[in-house]
Amino acid sequence: MQEEERLIVDNERCKTGIDELDIQLGGGIPTGSTVLMVGSSGSGKTTLCMQFLINGAQQGERGVFFTITEPLFKLTKNMEGFSFYDKKLVESGMVNLIDLRIISERLGLDTEKYTAEDASALLDILRDIADELNVKRLVIDSITALCYRLQTPEMIRDFIFKLGSSLAAMKCTTLLTSEVPPMTFQYSQYGIEEFISDGIMFLGDLERKGDLIRTFQIVKMRGAAHSRTKSAMSISSKSGVELAPLLKSRE
Repeated sequence: MQEEERLIVDNERCKTGIDELDIQLGGGIPTGSTVLMVGSSGSGKTTLCMQFLINGAQQGERGVFFTITEPLFKLTKNMEGFSFYDKKLVESGMVNLIDLRIISERLGLDTEKYTAEDASALLDILRDIADELNVKRLVIDSITALCYRLQTPEMIRDFIFKLGSSLAAMKCTTLLTSEVPPMTFQYSQYGIEEFISDGIMFLGDLERKGDLIRTFQIVKMRGAAHSRTKSAMSISSKSGVELAPLLKSRE
């Protein structure tokens, strides 16, 4: 095992609840993994992550969604347009929505640039919340915004590795959204996140005859014999994220 790999629970899978995705993963994400959800603005990262939490809650697994870039009222307003979004699961505490900026302010942290002490305090509070709520699924939207505040490659590496290790020990599976420019093949803004993460899922676009087709591809997933096939991805108010085979162009 490489130095920066974490404990991933053998043979246990965290089902996303998105049928085709679970098939591509060989049954689901290996429990305890930290997965980078990569894409440009509007690619469906937040929707897929919320669907992951809601589907888990329906199976009895409590989850938490930490938002950094979007106020909670905007997040819930957007999610209420999807049939899969169950407000009762939020009200009951099965899915917890938390604004990380408010936590930072209450801790007295600099909301723009974190010192090493700030990063350590934030890491402790994230771990404490996950432990106290006994969550099995956790989302940070976005890790890019958090990395911006961490300032140095060493701080970014240390923060993601320690967070992932702590959550893996709790058998908590984590999704971190990563924002990248459109029509690019990079996986993060800082070139560090993808090496610390156990998995990478890439949400992209394919231009065909003047139309942009959403695409989805599993780039890596430690502990899983997964598909690397690029799929067509659609997002509907009724079903949320759905994957289907990407038909080849006749051109």
